[in-house]
Amino acid sequence: MKKLVALTALASLGLMIVVDPAVAQDAAGDGAEALAKASASGLKGIGGGLAAGIGALGAGVGIGRIGGSAVEAIARQPEMAGSIGTNMIITAALVEGVALFAVVVGLLAIL
Repeated sequence: MKKLVALTALASLGLMIVVDPAVAQDAAGDGAEALAKASASGLKGIGGGLAAGIGALGAGVGIGRIGGSAVEAIARQPEMAGSIGTNMIITAALVEGVALFAVVVGLLAIL
């Protein structure tokens, strides 16, 4: 995971190094403004997509852990299966609510 973060940071830095001189070369200044507007719009899309994606990824991990823990708890105490199942469903619904909220925030970031 640390290698992935380092690689992503390095790729982002490399992209910034390449784009910066391209903006500076425009003598008239018109292209720089258009590029800045397009870049801002693109970055909004990237930010919104990352917000929605990371929110959904976190929800998937959370629901997986909830399900695994519930199955383990039912295996230990089968007589509590009904109570454990009910609590699992309520918790999974709360996690899904957070995922839905992340998707809505991501879409609002794009607009």
